[in-house]
Amino acid sequence: MTAEEFVDRLDAQNQRLLSRLAPDDTLKPEVDGALNVLNLLKVALKNEIEATEIAARWLVTTDEVDVKLALARQVGDEAKHYRMIADRLRALGFDARPFNPLAKGYGPLFQYLDGLLSTVERVAAGQFTREAIAIVKNRQFIEFCEAAGDKETAAMYRDVIEPDERYHHQLGRTLLLRLATTDETQAAATRAARRTLELAEELQRTALTTAGIHHAPGC
Repeated sequence: MTAEEFVDRLDAQNQRLLSRLAPDDTLKPEVDGALNVLNLLKVALKNEIEATEIAARWLVTTDEVDVKLALARQVGDEAKHYRMIADRLRALGFDARPFNPLAKGYGPLFQYLDGLLSTVERVAAGQFTREAIAIVKNRQFIEFCEAAGDKETAAMYRDVIEPDERYHHQLGRTLLLRLATTDETQAAATRAARRTLELAEELQRTALTTAGIHHAPGC
């Protein structure tokens, strides 16, 4: 099939799988303490630093210039999100400067992404699929913040962070149209996207079982 047909089909498959993530319970790691905006923003710091680092690692091991530039844009955006969230935490009474969001290590999704070697797999799993998950997570987190009466955090995500994630997803789509042009590359992209979503479901089930966590924001 053509690259356009493939990307449209992959997007439809992703959306069907994303719909299996319960409306009120989306991909998230464990949170320490009460389920509130402050503690969920601490989770967000880990998501953002992992997203920053994986894009940076891929940037220096990718030859294609357009992919390098897309990853460089993402590195800058995710780092910006981290700083914005840290500033918001400070306004809520938590100093994030001494806080190490990676103290417990990298998450399973980061480890999977870090092991991907081909550009088409990285784009399909990272920008195209992971960012689609982030859009779902952020939309739910915005609703959580609004219900909690935290309009400032909701606005930060609605006006800045979620539009950036949508842009990253669109970058992934644009790159896949160039990269996924053969049966081999399309199969590799499909496998990478599917495994990314499988990990999302696995992490959701684990978090719900062990901590009852929901509404954690994406990256």
